[in-house]
Amino acid sequence: MVKIGVLGLQGAVREHVRSIEACGAEAVVIKKVEQLTQIDGLIIPGGESTTMRRLMDKYGFIEPLKQFAGEGKPMFGTCAGLIILAKKIVGYDEPHLGLMDITVERNSFGRQRESFEASLAIKGVADDFIGVFIRAPHIVSVGADVDVLATYEDRIVAARQGQFLGCSFHPELTDDHRMTQYFINMVKETKE
Repeated sequence: MVKIGVLGLQGAVREHVRSIEACGAEAVVIKKVEQLTQIDGLIIPGGESTTMRRLMDKYGFIEPLKQFAGEGKPMFGTCAGLIILAKKIVGYDEPHLGLMDITVERNSFGRQRESFEASLAIKGVADDFIGVFIRAPHIVSVGADVDVLATYEDRIVAARQGQFLGCSFHPELTDDHRMTQYFINMVKETKE
């Protein structure tokens, strides 16, 4: 059985655990760096990216997460987690992990659209996935080897680059577990 970690420093951790378990995989809440060796893939959940970064610094997660990625292990960033994975963040000089060749903009749907739901067609996942957007970022541009999986109002809201998967929305907040299943399948492929 594959073991999927959820970075448990902040954010929608329990909901991701529920979604992973609904897909028949084992979920591990990651609170210590040492736990990274026990898992096959990692979800970086939504929350608040600057708070999450501060906690990642405090508990020494930045370099170990880069090493985890360097071992070829899949990582999935949702909402704030997408910002954590990105190589470039609009308005900021430095990225957080800087692993995925994308540029993201924070809170990019504006104050009026703080939270909303939208039906999305996600390549390889579903034609009718309900995306829950909460103060969501979006992907402004992608590198040459990044596959755009979904757009909403001409903005990129889901993408994949090899072992990295990222989305603007919160796939864990509905009972549709197909996006989580897609990530678990990515993890299974790396183990074969």
